[in-house]
Amino acid sequence: MHSEDLTGRTVAGYQLLERVGEGGTATVYRAQHTGRGLCAVKVLREKLRSDRTAVQRFLREAAFGARVKHATVVQTYDYGETDGLHYLALEWADGELLVKFVRRSGPLTPPLAATIVQQIAEGLGVAHAAGIIHRDLKPENVIYDPRTQRARLLDFGIARDAEAKPEERLTRTGFFVGTLQYVAPEALSGELVGEAADIYSLATIAYFLLSAHLPYQAKSPRELFHQLLTQAPVPLSQSRRDLVFPRPLEEVVMRGLAREPVKRQKNVLAFAAEFDAAVKEPAPSGKGGLFGSLKGIFGGR
Repeated sequence: MHSEDLTGRTVAGYQLLERVGEGGTATVYRAQHTGRGLCAVKVLREKLRSDRTAVQRFLREAAFGARVKHATVVQTYDYGETDGLHYLALEWADGELLVKFVRRSGPLTPPLAATIVQQIAEGLGVAHAAGIIHRDLKPENVIYDPRTQRARLLDFGIARDAEAKPEERLTRTGFFVGTLQYVAPEALSGELVGEAADIYSLATIAYFLLSAHLPYQAKSPRELFHQLLTQAPVPLSQSRRDLVFPRPLEEVVMRGLAREPVKRQKNVLAFAAEFDAAVKEPAPSGKGGLFGSLKGIFGGR
């Protein structure tokens, strides 16, 4: 069955020029607007338009995105329903998904990783200040432009309002939300999580940026679920045989990955600050500096 293609149509003043992506809930188009120029427009998929919960989630994503205004967050222009279509119009952001950049480039130098972590943390900090917990922070939800080294947060599809009443939840108790590879252990029970869960996810991203690996290696979702509940993550220093990481940097990342939320940094900005300080800490003579030097020579990634 072919998916719906609205290319060529105009939705709420946005001319849909090209279909550029499709997820489980929405199709993304590159679009043109008379006043705003090039934009990205998400349209709820046809099969979900009669699903009340799906519509509520889509509109909630739009509302949350509109509340978070910062240079490191892709701007939400407007959203609504027109001609039976639920749409979300966003600023067009140059670049590629962060996950694709890392998979193409390989492990990043610690200074570049620190730059990206700081930018993500700034956007998250604004979201947290607005009472919004992201809950699905991962490299697939960050757009990155290698030319400017600019990372920007997007997709608040399963975010929640920290002040929302339990009866306003759109997720059933006992079912976790998020992406298993990046989700905090406390989320696996399906209970409400706080800012500490986003710290865990940000620490997982930092681990991935530095090593191009993840803290847990499993052959199936079931095995990964079990590891998250019962095992400690693989130390950063053991993630690769070909890389050496300074101990202070490893300690910051592994603290962010602590199983108990209270053992993590106090907030995402504190994690980013500690990460940056560890990167800038002088390495002991003859140790820890070779990796960054070589990566800086070959391409500057």
